Amino acid sequence: MTNLKKINIDGVEVEVDGAMTIIQAAEVAGIEIPRFCYHERLSIAGNCRMCLVEVVGGPPKPAASCAMQVRDLRPGPNGEAPVVKTKSPMVKKAREGVMEFLLINHPLDCPICDQGGECDLQDQAMAYGVDFSRYREPKRASDDLNLGPLVATKMTRCISCTRCVRFTTEVAGITQMGQTGRGEDSEITSYLNMTLDSNLQGNIIDLCPVGALTSKPYAFTARPWELTKTETIDVMDALGSNIRVDTKGREVMRILPRNHDGVNEEWISDKTRFVWDGLRRQRLDTPYIRENGKLRKATWGEALVAAASAMKGRKVAGIVGDLAPVEAIWSLKQLVEGMGGKVESRTDGARLPAGNRSAYVGTARIEDIDTARHITLIGTNPRLEAPVLNARIRKAWTLGAQVTLIGPAADLTYAVTHAGTDRAALVAAVKAAKPSDKAGLVIVGQGAINEADGEAVLSQAMALCAATGAKLLVLHTAASRVGALDVGAVTEGGLAAATEGAEVIYNLGADEVEIAAGPFVIYQGSHGDRGAMRADVILPGAAWTEENGLFVNTEGRPQLALRAGFAPGEAKENWAILRALSGELGATLPWDSLAALRRALVAAHPHLGRVDEVAVNAWQPLDLREPAKADFRTALRDFYLTNPVARASALMGELSAMAAERARVAMAAE
Repeated sequence: MTNLKKINIDGVEVEVDGAMTIIQAAEVAGIEIPRFCYHERLSIAGNCRMCLVEVVGGPPKPAASCAMQVRDLRPGPNGEAPVVKTKSPMVKKAREGVMEFLLINHPLDCPICDQGGECDLQDQAMAYGVDFSRYREPKRASDDLNLGPLVATKMTRCISCTRCVRFTTEVAGITQMGQTGRGEDSEITSYLNMTLDSNLQGNIIDLCPVGALTSKPYAFTARPWELTKTETIDVMDALGSNIRVDTKGREVMRILPRNHDGVNEEWISDKTRFVWDGLRRQRLDTPYIRENGKLRKATWGEALVAAASAMKGRKVAGIVGDLAPVEAIWSLKQLVEGMGGKVESRTDGARLPAGNRSAYVGTARIEDIDTARHITLIGTNPRLEAPVLNARIRKAWTLGAQVTLIGPAADLTYAVTHAGTDRAALVAAVKAAKPSDKAGLVIVGQGAINEADGEAVLSQAMALCAATGAKLLVLHTAASRVGALDVGAVTEGGLAAATEGAEVIYNLGADEVEIAAGPFVIYQGSHGDRGAMRADVILPGAAWTEENGLFVNTEGRPQLALRAGFAPGEAKENWAILRALSGELGATLPWDSLAALRRALVAAHPHLGRVDEVAVNAWQPLDLREPAKADFRTALRDFYLTNPVARASALMGELSAMAAERARVAMAAE
């Protein structure tokens, strides 16, 4: 029995699922219906009334198209498809009335409002409103809220669409926003004037259809028509969220999400959205050479000669940081291994077996979370490691999925069955596992596998998948990690084996590693962080917004990051630095352009050429081993300060301090 129903909208007949609302059916038919409160990823509120349509043969008044399902419409007298009109005189009059009511109290702030130029209220007032007002009384005003350092509020502009309330409650999983009062006295407010405790709160800026919620760090800095917009990829975590970077001149002004249903839907974390001020601070913009214990500025010629002379005839090791693109990693691997050295990318000690993609990536796609009925989290706190992925798990939980946590207890914004904190709980779960016909998913965090028994833990997780029929997803914390493993930038025995006896260490942006005294260190990176402090030669590289690069996300999906601006000063693209150095070493890498490098890369690793496709990984279970008797630890201690760009950001430092203070002081509502 099919659930498809026919509907005629403005003379266009379409066949849609009967559970669809009229506004969704109109989108299928290619007909626009204006809306303020309706959003396809939030529950239906039906309170703005902007989406009113005329249902022929229905009630003699306009109906809210966001709240009426197609299956509830009455067919014509001879069984014809029900008819809906979106441009009739009744609808036109209704929309003009709604718009007039909305503008009664809305202030004339457009010239000073940050939403100007990309405001739904402006656009719809132009398209559907009237050119006069009959209202002569004073406008009411509302007090502004203090939601924290990220979201600026001008609540007098609020039209009570409640998108922010629904997002924070349903998607972010916090209960600090709501609406009080009735009629003209109704207003959006926060509970006890609390600031928002969520690392997804910036998304309410995008959701707000007026200028009531705007970006505090971006406020009054640029207009949308002044900005150059570049579609690229986020590297703050391994999710690979699709983003748009807006630049003005050479500076990044803001970062916004792009829709990608398979990865981040249309949300991004606050670190992704607001880290851009870190791109301006502590930048390496010229080469440096250490002489007599002090770093001095140098030319590129001097720095490359110094690096090459240090490397010639000596034992070299390469280590790969968390933000490096695949092209630079592969160039470093070719260069160092050509000199007989070794390269390692698992700088956090993760025991991820190279060559077995089903073990270091898994077999699941991120969108498999949506249909999973049982999700097991092992040694991970996705709320910190991948907040957008955590919101997706929460969505599955709201649809009835059961979530089991094996690892440190944490508030993940949804109810979990806490099966234990240690490896014994995982072993017990494997022994008790039974085949299930319900879709299952096992998510393994880096905290579970970055200790000595990591491979044994991974073998137990794979055994759990095999016993229950679940899919496996390895949740990485470093954007560059999967790409580095794909090109084989690993050494048997890990970082210690790669650097053992090394006289020269080439550090490609690895700032989370302590390099002991002794070896000569060449640091290539974008920020003056820990790696640069230890360096003997510094080669300034571009950040991810300043060069074209390939990144592979945690599910194994290759994605392209595109250059949004240019690197400061003398800083160069990462692959080009390694190509120039190879010339100085007399072992020139066989490409002169990024295109040629990519051709060679794809020839060696064909799946990297299939951009935005998730390869199917053959299941290769590890030999089952018994892990040690110890508790799991989470991989991240501080969500806001995980990489050199974030640590250079003043705003991330403020958010980190606020999070620490919140964790220290127990809040009560006595």
